[in-house]
Amino acid sequence: MALRERLMVEPGKAVMLADWDPADKLDFKKDDDHEALAKSLGRLDELQYLLYAERRHALLVVLQGMDAAGKDSTIRHVMSGFNPQGCRVTAFKTPTPEEAEHDFLWRVHRAVPLKGDVAIFNRSHYEDVLIARVRTLVPKEVWSRRYEQINQFEALLKESGTTIVKVFLHISKDEQKIRFEERLKDPTKQWKIAPGDFDDRKQWDEYMAAYEDALARCSTDAAPWFIVPADRKWVRNLTVSHLLVETLEGLHMKSPEPSFDPSAIKLE
Repeated sequence: MALRERLMVEPGKAVMLADWDPADKLDFKKDDDHEALAKSLGRLDELQYLLYAERRHALLVVLQGMDAAGKDSTIRHVMSGFNPQGCRVTAFKTPTPEEAEHDFLWRVHRAVPLKGDVAIFNRSHYEDVLIARVRTLVPKEVWSRRYEQINQFEALLKESGTTIVKVFLHISKDEQKIRFEERLKDPTKQWKIAPGDFDDRKQWDEYMAAYEDALARCSTDAAPWFIVPADRKWVRNLTVSHLLVETLEGLHMKSPEPSFDPSAIKLE
């Protein structure tokens, strides 16, 4: 069974995150993780070249997860396989005053990739049914409508040639505690943690319920969700890299034909 099939949230099916093991090794072996990751990154480089040359598709990678799940690290270790000339990362933080004056998808639509390019979202429009829900930033009547609005938005992107890979980095509460403690002790990592992170941890169960609803209600044929075990960093990196390779290979891309006859060119 392909990795995509193992990790995909079946559209229309309820999600219980307790049924998904965040420490699962997924048959990967630690002894050859460096070699396996290097091989995947090399293949990503080849596939991105075809993506850019063909310019028929775009790739959007959405990374979601609790604090310390490894969104930044995944971008650093896995997305290094992409040529930065055709890849843009957008981190969605608190909306600016201008963004707040528009609908919640306005700032997201501006960041989607051009055909031939790759875009990576560090957090995304899903914050508007996660943190907005848990912290009661908007009424339930507002955030509850957003699931279908998101589905329609992602269907539009798919119809326009954008392939969407949505990854939920599934970390356990115990592993998050370990990583928080490491950050608190390491002066070079203390900047990565904020008091609000501890507040979110206190509402762990509420966030899990919000994620379960988002995963279940917004995993569609056009844009399915994938649940990636994130307690083991090396497994997380290998898994995401393999997911991207499988996705891009599934586009069956090939080098375009030249617009002229190369054999007619005579170099002196």
